[in-house]
Amino acid sequence: MESDSAIVFPGMGPQDFPAVGKFLLIDPGARELVEQASDTLGYPLFERWRDSAGDYAEEAQVAFLVACLALARWAGDRLGADPGHCVGASFGGKAAAVHAGALDFPAAVRLTAQLARYEHRYFTEEHPGIVTHSFARLPQEVLKEILAELEAERQWYELSCQVDHDFAMVSLRAERLEWFQGRIRAAGGLPLYTMDPPMHASVFRPLRDRVEAELFPSLRFTDPVIPVVADQDGSVRTTADGVRTMLLDGFVRSVRWPEVVDGLLGLGVRDLYVAGPDRLFGRVPVTTRSFRVTAVDPRLALRPRQRATIP
Repeated sequence: MESDSAIVFPGMGPQDFPAVGKFLLIDPGARELVEQASDTLGYPLFERWRDSAGDYAEEAQVAFLVACLALARWAGDRLGADPGHCVGASFGGKAAAVHAGALDFPAAVRLTAQLARYEHRYFTEEHPGIVTHSFARLPQEVLKEILAELEAERQWYELSCQVDHDFAMVSLRAERLEWFQGRIRAAGGLPLYTMDPPMHASVFRPLRDRVEAELFPSLRFTDPVIPVVADQDGSVRTTADGVRTMLLDGFVRSVRWPEVVDGLLGLGVRDLYVAGPDRLFGRVPVTTRSFRVTAVDPRLALRPRQRATIP
């Protein structure tokens, strides 16, 4: 096991269906996981994902989980990757729990599908009208000034994710989104993607409590074989309860990626394998300046292997 390397499972965003779908159909390990997931869910995962409409539909979330784990397996088989630490950023926490040996794959598939249903119902019926917006090229000092304007108007918001020193995600009411995007542009920043359902805010405590009471009792967590680095603060989780708590806290605690980077550097990590369709965590400067990054994505996995030439 490589103590100076770590595997990162990225957060979920809109997927490139042609690339990810092709990988799930062609790669033998991915096909195996798709079949296992379909058996667990009771419906054909690939076909349901292909026909789904939303970026965060239940089947899209399960497909993302499967793709990440299949790519991690591919990295082990083809690249010889054997990382000594494991990280799951945001949604990637479930994949990290499986890869680290703290939760079995069928349980993670069921949990992913159930959480998608719980979140849809919760944000539709009990906490509607909140989104999480991501943006880049906005220094923290400038962001604080914009957020102070929301506070002055007694408008609710929470910082849901600090991706880099000038890249963040803020949860706020949808009715203030257009104003917020305008202020970001006026300050020289770049508004990016709006996530609905939202994520990582303390006001979602009722959802966390419900999930813990109704879904988690049926899950059997075990101590991870590979230490898991929590995305909330960079702390190392080596027990079943530590991983369990990390997943639950994902509902109410923000992701602090620069702290994760610091934590990994403190552990002596120098190489990162980012396993999954990633547009974010493996690409930002705080990551690329700190580690040698291998993007283990569908395009790499599907790239034809070079044949040795005969002299």
